[in-house]
Amino acid sequence: MIDVGGESTRPGAQPVPPGEQLGRVLEVVRYASKRVAVSIDTTSPIVADACLEAGACAVNDVSCARDPELARAAARHAAAYFLMHARGTQAEMVDYSTYPDDAYGDVVIDVLGEWSEAASHVRDAGVRHLVMDPGLGFAKNARQSAELLRRTSELVSASAAPVLIGASRKSFLKHLHGDDAEPKHRVGASLVAALYAAKHGAKMVRVHDVRATRQALDSAVALDPHFLLGSPKPIDTERSLEDANTGEDHA
Repeated sequence: MIDVGGESTRPGAQPVPPGEQLGRVLEVVRYASKRVAVSIDTTSPIVADACLEAGACAVNDVSCARDPELARAAARHAAAYFLMHARGTQAEMVDYSTYPDDAYGDVVIDVLGEWSEAASHVRDAGVRHLVMDPGLGFAKNARQSAELLRRTSELVSASAAPVLIGASRKSFLKHLHGDDAEPKHRVGASLVAALYAAKHGAKMVRVHDVRATRQALDSAVALDPHFLLGSPKPIDTERSLEDANTGEDHA
């Protein structure tokens, strides 16, 4: 799946008007969706509606359901909804790895609670296919993001939806090994994060280095067919989404 967005989610980024977003992404979505599954990364219901009409099959919401109309747009198109935990807007963020240490009690419990509250509103809007993204780096410091990744299996066990982990190239990774590397030089750490998340039950990973990540996952499974927790056979994403939102388990 390719995630397409028309505005930046970096700290301090200002909102981009819906018309400008559509000018950047609509033709890309229309072209790409004929070839691969596409999610539209936006917090604008207008942008989401137009891109879903153009062929996208999912909405990637980094606002944690701040605007209920976004979920309603997804529901109208029977689209999947990637709901990322976050606090505040991108414009209010200072840095990906800057956040008070005492902002969370237990970061996993707090994130799950806030995400679940947002998810209930999304489901009330009619969304059937929901994916849980803990939002590594968003309103979390490096220690908090690393803790969420380390406890992926707890997120998976406690969430009523498939879990997606997006750790690729994020700044918290450099704190794991003490190397002040630029994003493009964090490939090794990103691969380890993706392998770790998949091994501990994440159904999806969001990455930049697609070929390298695919090679790493395929190689891990070739060496150990049971590498993916509870998934010795290929994951049926559509079925997994269905099951997670109906409470069924066919593992």
